[in-house]
Amino acid sequence: MLLFPRLTQLDLTGPYEVLSRLSDVNVLLLWKTREPVTSDSGMSIVPTVTLDECEQLDVIFVPGGPGQVALMEDNEILRFLQKQALHAQYVTSVCTGSLVLAAAGLLKGYRATCHWMSRDLLAELGVDVSPDRYVVDRNRVTGGGVTAGIDFGLKLASILRGDEEARRIQLQLEYNPEPPFDAGSPERAGTEIEQVVRQRAAQLQDQRRAVVRRVKDRLH
Repeated sequence: MLLFPRLTQLDLTGPYEVLSRLSDVNVLLLWKTREPVTSDSGMSIVPTVTLDECEQLDVIFVPGGPGQVALMEDNEILRFLQKQALHAQYVTSVCTGSLVLAAAGLLKGYRATCHWMSRDLLAELGVDVSPDRYVVDRNRVTGGGVTAGIDFGLKLASILRGDEEARRIQLQLEYNPEPPFDAGSPERAGTEIEQVVRQRAAQLQDQRRAVVRRVKDRLH
Protein backbone atom coordinates (compact mmCIF):
# COMPACT_ATOMS: atom_id res chain seq x y z
CA MET A 1 0.00 0.00 0.00
CA LEU A 2 1.56 3.24 -1.19
CA LEU A 3 1.87 6.16 1.21
CA PHE A 4 2.48 9.78 0.24
CA PRO A 5 2.17 13.20 1.86
CA ARG A 6 -1.39 14.58 1.98
CA LEU A 7 -3.08 11.30 1.19
CA THR A 8 -6.63 10.83 2.49
CA GLN A 9 -6.04 8.42 5.35
CA LEU A 10 -9.39 6.59 5.09
CA ASP A 11 -8.60 5.74 1.46
CA LEU A 12 -5.73 3.74 2.97
CA THR A 13 -6.91 2.70 6.41
CA GLY A 14 -10.31 1.39 5.28
CA PRO A 15 -8.83 -1.23 2.92
CA TYR A 16 -5.92 -1.78 5.33
CA GLU A 17 -8.31 -2.75 8.13
CA VAL A 18 -9.97 -5.31 5.86
CA LEU A 19 -6.93 -6.77 4.12
CA SER A 20 -4.75 -6.98 7.24
CA ARG A 21 -7.27 -9.47 8.65
CA LEU A 22 -6.69 -11.97 5.86
CA SER A 23 -4.85 -15.14 6.76
CA ASP A 24 -1.24 -15.47 5.61
CA VAL A 25 -0.80 -11.89 4.46
CA ASN A 26 1.82 -9.20 5.00
CA VAL A 27 0.54 -5.68 4.34
CA LEU A 28 3.39 -3.24 3.65
CA LEU A 29 3.20 0.54 3.86
CA LEU A 30 5.50 1.96 1.17
CA TRP A 31 7.14 5.32 0.70
CA LYS A 32 10.47 6.79 -0.40
CA THR A 33 11.75 6.93 3.19
CA ARG A 34 10.77 5.50 6.56
CA GLU A 35 9.94 8.95 7.93
CA PRO A 36 6.31 9.44 9.03
CA VAL A 37 3.96 10.62 6.29
CA THR A 38 1.28 13.18 7.17
CA SER A 39 -2.19 12.81 5.71
CA ASP A 40 -4.36 15.67 4.47
CA SER A 41 -6.13 15.72 7.85
CA GLY A 42 -2.91 15.74 9.90
CA MET A 43 -2.62 12.05 10.82
CA SER A 44 0.93 10.68 10.79
CA ILE A 45 1.43 7.22 9.28
CA VAL A 46 4.76 5.40 9.47
CA PRO A 47 6.01 3.54 6.36
CA THR A 48 7.28 0.01 6.95
CA VAL A 49 9.29 -0.39 3.73
CA THR A 50 10.95 2.03 1.33
CA LEU A 51 10.48 1.80 -2.42
CA ASP A 52 14.12 0.74 -2.82
CA GLU A 53 13.70 -2.05 -0.25
CA CYS A 54 10.45 -3.33 -1.71
CA GLU A 55 10.52 -6.71 -3.45
CA GLN A 56 7.94 -7.89 -5.98
CA LEU A 57 4.42 -7.51 -4.60
CA ASP A 58 1.38 -9.71 -5.21
CA VAL A 59 -0.93 -6.70 -4.88
CA ILE A 60 -0.05 -3.04 -5.34
CA PHE A 61 -2.48 -0.44 -3.98
CA VAL A 62 -2.66 3.35 -4.42
CA PRO A 63 -4.95 5.56 -2.29
CA GLY A 64 -6.06 9.07 -3.20
CA GLY A 65 -6.08 12.50 -1.63
CA PRO A 66 -4.73 15.98 -2.46
CA GLY A 67 -1.14 14.70 -2.53
CA GLN A 68 -2.05 12.46 -5.44
CA VAL A 69 -1.73 15.47 -7.75
CA ALA A 70 2.06 15.59 -7.33
CA LEU A 71 2.35 11.80 -7.72
CA MET A 72 0.97 11.96 -11.26
CA GLU A 73 4.18 13.67 -12.36
CA ASP A 74 6.56 11.93 -9.97
CA ASN A 75 8.71 9.78 -12.24
CA GLU A 76 10.11 7.72 -9.37
CA ILE A 77 6.62 6.71 -8.26
CA LEU A 78 5.36 6.10 -11.79
CA ARG A 79 8.35 3.89 -12.62
CA PHE A 80 7.89 1.95 -9.38
CA LEU A 81 4.23 1.29 -10.17
CA GLN A 82 5.00 0.29 -13.75
CA LYS A 83 7.70 -2.13 -12.60
CA GLN A 84 5.50 -3.70 -9.93
CA ALA A 85 2.54 -3.99 -12.30
CA LEU A 86 4.52 -6.19 -14.67
CA HIS A 87 4.32 -9.15 -12.29
CA ALA A 88 1.75 -8.21 -9.63
CA GLN A 89 -1.33 -10.38 -9.48
CA TYR A 90 -3.52 -7.32 -8.89
CA VAL A 91 -3.07 -3.59 -9.49
CA THR A 92 -5.52 -1.60 -7.38
CA SER A 93 -6.58 1.81 -6.11
CA VAL A 94 -9.22 3.73 -4.20
CA CYS A 95 -10.55 7.23 -4.86
CA THR A 96 -8.21 9.42 -6.94
CA GLY A 97 -5.48 6.82 -6.66
CA SER A 98 -6.81 5.60 -10.01
CA LEU A 99 -5.59 8.87 -11.55
CA VAL A 100 -2.07 7.90 -10.49
CA LEU A 101 -2.45 4.45 -12.04
CA ALA A 102 -3.74 6.09 -15.21
CA ALA A 103 -0.80 8.51 -15.24
CA ALA A 104 1.48 5.47 -15.13
CA GLY A 105 -0.35 4.05 -18.15
CA LEU A 106 -1.73 1.17 -16.10
CA LEU A 107 -5.44 1.68 -16.79
CA LYS A 108 -5.31 1.99 -20.56
CA GLY A 109 -7.96 -0.35 -21.96
CA TYR A 110 -9.44 -1.03 -18.52
CA ARG A 111 -12.70 -0.08 -16.83
CA ALA A 112 -12.19 1.68 -13.50
CA THR A 113 -13.76 4.05 -11.00
CA CYS A 114 -12.73 6.86 -8.65
CA HIS A 115 -14.24 9.65 -6.53
CA TRP A 116 -17.36 11.04 -8.20
CA MET A 117 -15.83 14.52 -8.51
CA SER A 118 -12.90 13.24 -10.60
CA ARG A 119 -14.57 10.75 -12.95
CA ASP A 120 -14.38 13.20 -15.83
CA LEU A 121 -10.64 13.62 -15.26
CA LEU A 122 -10.12 9.86 -15.25
CA ALA A 123 -12.01 9.64 -18.53
CA GLU A 124 -9.69 12.28 -20.03
CA LEU A 125 -6.84 9.84 -19.52
CA GLY A 126 -8.50 7.27 -21.75
CA VAL A 127 -10.04 5.13 -19.01
CA ASP A 128 -13.45 3.51 -19.37
CA VAL A 129 -14.98 5.10 -16.26
CA SER A 130 -17.68 3.47 -14.16
CA PRO A 131 -19.87 5.10 -11.47
CA ASP A 132 -19.89 1.84 -9.48
CA ARG A 133 -18.69 1.63 -5.88
CA TYR A 134 -15.92 -0.74 -6.97
CA VAL A 135 -14.91 -2.21 -10.32
CA VAL A 136 -13.08 -5.42 -11.21
CA ASP A 137 -11.65 -5.59 -14.73
CA ARG A 138 -9.30 -8.53 -15.10
CA ASN A 139 -6.51 -7.88 -12.61
CA ARG A 140 -7.37 -4.22 -12.06
CA VAL A 141 -9.54 -3.55 -8.99
CA THR A 142 -10.55 0.04 -8.23
CA GLY A 143 -12.75 1.67 -5.62
CA GLY A 144 -14.73 4.89 -5.57
CA GLY A 145 -14.29 7.73 -3.13
CA VAL A 146 -12.92 7.36 0.42
CA THR A 147 -15.48 5.16 2.24
CA ALA A 148 -15.80 2.97 -0.86
CA GLY A 149 -12.38 1.66 0.18
CA ILE A 150 -14.07 -0.68 2.69
CA ASP A 151 -16.30 -2.15 -0.03
CA PHE A 152 -13.26 -2.37 -2.29
CA GLY A 153 -11.31 -4.12 0.47
CA LEU A 154 -14.02 -6.72 1.02
CA LYS A 155 -14.29 -7.39 -2.70
CA LEU A 156 -10.52 -7.79 -3.02
CA ALA A 157 -10.52 -10.03 0.06
CA SER A 158 -13.11 -12.26 -1.60
CA ILE A 159 -10.99 -12.44 -4.75
CA LEU A 160 -7.89 -13.35 -2.78
CA ARG A 161 -9.38 -15.71 -0.18
CA GLY A 162 -13.00 -16.42 -1.14
CA ASP A 163 -16.41 -15.05 -0.21
CA GLU A 164 -16.61 -16.85 3.16
CA GLU A 165 -13.42 -15.22 4.41
CA ALA A 166 -14.62 -11.81 3.23
CA ARG A 167 -17.96 -12.27 5.00
CA ARG A 168 -16.15 -13.25 8.20
CA ILE A 169 -14.10 -10.05 8.04
CA GLN A 170 -17.21 -7.97 7.36
CA LEU A 171 -18.82 -9.36 10.50
CA GLN A 172 -15.66 -8.84 12.56
CA LEU A 173 -15.69 -5.20 11.51
CA GLU A 174 -19.46 -4.94 12.08
CA TYR A 175 -19.61 -3.33 8.66
CA ASN A 176 -23.34 -2.76 8.53
CA PRO A 177 -23.65 0.91 7.56
CA GLU A 178 -26.80 2.84 8.38
CA PRO A 179 -25.83 6.49 7.82
CA PRO A 180 -28.02 9.14 9.43
CA PHE A 181 -28.35 10.96 6.10
CA ASP A 182 -28.93 9.80 2.54
CA ALA A 183 -26.42 12.22 0.99
CA GLY A 184 -23.57 9.95 -0.05
CA SER A 185 -23.81 10.63 -3.78
CA PRO A 186 -24.56 13.73 -5.88
CA GLU A 187 -27.82 12.17 -7.02
CA ARG A 188 -29.00 11.66 -3.46
CA ALA A 189 -27.54 14.77 -1.87
CA GLY A 190 -29.22 17.15 -4.29
CA THR A 191 -27.93 20.01 -6.40
CA GLU A 192 -27.55 22.58 -3.60
CA ILE A 193 -25.31 20.38 -1.44
CA GLU A 194 -23.38 19.16 -4.47
CA GLN A 195 -22.58 22.73 -5.52
CA VAL A 196 -21.29 23.63 -2.06
CA VAL A 197 -19.02 20.57 -2.04
CA ARG A 198 -17.77 21.36 -5.54
CA GLN A 199 -17.05 24.97 -4.62
CA ARG A 200 -15.03 23.94 -1.57
CA ALA A 201 -12.94 21.59 -3.73
CA ALA A 202 -12.67 23.91 -6.74
CA GLN A 203 -9.03 24.92 -6.23
CA LEU A 204 -7.87 21.32 -5.79
CA GLN A 205 -9.90 20.18 -8.78
CA ASP A 206 -8.36 22.94 -10.91
CA GLN A 207 -4.92 21.67 -9.90
CA ARG A 208 -5.93 18.11 -10.77
CA ARG A 209 -7.31 19.24 -14.12
CA ALA A 210 -4.10 21.06 -15.05
CA VAL A 211 -1.97 18.02 -14.17
CA VAL A 212 -4.31 15.64 -16.00
CA ARG A 213 -3.93 17.69 -19.17
CA ARG A 214 -0.14 17.62 -18.93
CA VAL A 215 -0.19 13.89 -18.26
CA LYS A 216 -2.59 13.37 -21.16
CA ASP A 217 -0.19 15.11 -23.53
CA ARG A 218 2.69 13.01 -22.23
CA LEU A 219 0.79 9.74 -22.59
CA HIS A 220 -0.17 10.61 -26.13
